[in-house]
Amino acid sequence: MMTPQTKKWLLILFGLSVLVAAMGLLALCTGSAGIPIKQIPDILLNGKDTAEYSILMGIRLPRILLGMSIGGALSLAGTLLQGMFRNPLVEPYTLGISGGASLGVCVNILFQFYAVIGIIAYPLSGFIGASIVIFLVYSLNRNNQNVRSNRMLLTGVMISYVASSLVMLLMALSGTDDLQNIILWIMGSLDEPNTTLIKISCMGSLAGLFISYFFCMDLNALALGEEEAANLGINTTRSKKILFITASFLTGLSVAVAGIIMFVGLIVPHFVRMMTGPDHRILLVGSFLAGAAFLTLSDVIARVIIAPLELPVGVITGIIGGIMFIWALSRKQVTL
Repeated sequence: MMTPQTKKWLLILFGLSVLVAAMGLLALCTGSAGIPIKQIPDILLNGKDTAEYSILMGIRLPRILLGMSIGGALSLAGTLLQGMFRNPLVEPYTLGISGGASLGVCVNILFQFYAVIGIIAYPLSGFIGASIVIFLVYSLNRNNQNVRSNRMLLTGVMISYVASSLVMLLMALSGTDDLQNIILWIMGSLDEPNTTLIKISCMGSLAGLFISYFFCMDLNALALGEEEAANLGINTTRSKKILFITASFLTGLSVAVAGIIMFVGLIVPHFVRMMTGPDHRILLVGSFLAGAAFLTLSDVIARVIIAPLELPVGVITGIIGGIMFIWALSRKQVTL
């Protein structure tokens, strides 16, 4: 016999799954070449040599998969960090990971490493920059094998400021073409033609969800405080290390592939928490699904709002996320 709570959770998950499917279908139909939804099955089954088939399978579907994986990864990373630090304002970019990735990409563009190793240089340099910041933040806050949460958070914020300043310095030193490339990458985009990177992004985000779910009870215990969690038998040091590495990996992967996409990891966990409550057994997967739907919808808006031109998706998530967060604050639905 299912409990009322279990029924509620299943209903929420079903609703979010339907929302993700609906956003995916909307993104598949929407674009400069409008394709009616009723024609999609016939195109997929019988129109493999048509331009519509190439648009659906070669452009829109990979973009949808990338948007869902990046949105899910950023939202999941935000949920993990907010639970670990017990701070509702923590998001994946707070720890300076995005700043390090941005700095890596700026160095790549300025020194034209992409001319040597190809388009893979952009995500590779971003991931290297993010990894360096992860190593610095973690190394500077080790004390007798313990990870000190407050100092880690402050260190990440300061590294983020330093990295942002260095990025602005490189932008000031770069030429016009390089400056435009840097700005476009920093604003975030899901226009990634490399199918290998899209597959890595999808597998990496799902792996992060799989790993984090083993620590849902640890996160529930950490919400009570580290001492209380330790009294409940939780190895807080080990759990926090693994959760920090998982969230950092998800963020670094997302930034390396799609650039800086703000607010997904901050606003989505808040609104999912309003629906599900603080229990991470439902909050983790709920945030993943909601983040996937939110970023897919934001990308649709970015593609059509000034069509045939395209806005960076990071601009849309920043505007929508900021307005939604202010609205939630005004209704006192976000606890600070």
